[in-house]
Amino acid sequence: MIGRIAGVILHRALDHVLIDVRGVGYIVHVSQRTAANLPPVGQAVALYTDLLVREDLLQLFGFPTLMEKEWHRLLTSVQGVGAKASMAILGTLGAEGVGRAIALGDWASVKAAPGVGPKLAQRVVMELKEKAPTVMAMGGALSVDVPVSDHVIDVPARAPAMAPAAPTGSASASADALSALTNLGYGQGEAAAAVAEAAGAQEGADAPALIRAALKLLMPKG
Repeated sequence: MIGRIAGVILHRALDHVLIDVRGVGYIVHVSQRTAANLPPVGQAVALYTDLLVREDLLQLFGFPTLMEKEWHRLLTSVQGVGAKASMAILGTLGAEGVGRAIALGDWASVKAAPGVGPKLAQRVVMELKEKAPTVMAMGGALSVDVPVSDHVIDVPARAPAMAPAAPTGSASASADALSALTNLGYGQGEAAAAVAEAAGAQEGADAPALIRAALKLLMPKG
């Protein structure tokens, strides 16, 4: 399995990029959103990748973050969603937008992706709604921002630190919900206030329930 490609861009298109890795050119299919944010031809780039293997086809799909790659994996696990539809959804909404839409049951936003009809959009939301908070809590800052290098950097070993006691119960659920909301771009203060209000209204609620409730509280009024 090819999990990451790092090299120099030889060619850019709307839906793919050709990357030279030590003399070998790899065609990596990307969403239009990712393609628009790639560096110019001749510069270094690194993408997380997923390899699609069929009897007559090998295709690499590239993602700027591990969270987006995970959403691609989940989206393509839904019946009727192939790699093309997944890239269209991610290209339209982005990883954060996909998580927000699915967590809120907003299938209309998913339907906005080219080639995705209402029935398929509803199926995506229905099948992935319970998984969305977990993916959102993974962190949206897992972006590739490392220059291409042939050198291996040795990191000195550190003495193991004692791990702090893990939060339990409602405290753990609130912490996970807060992490998911800040990963989506909400400010620490407004996210904490929304989670606190949601936790107060739903005592003992788990993280997925708190995330959905907090997102509704943070939606623009009017």
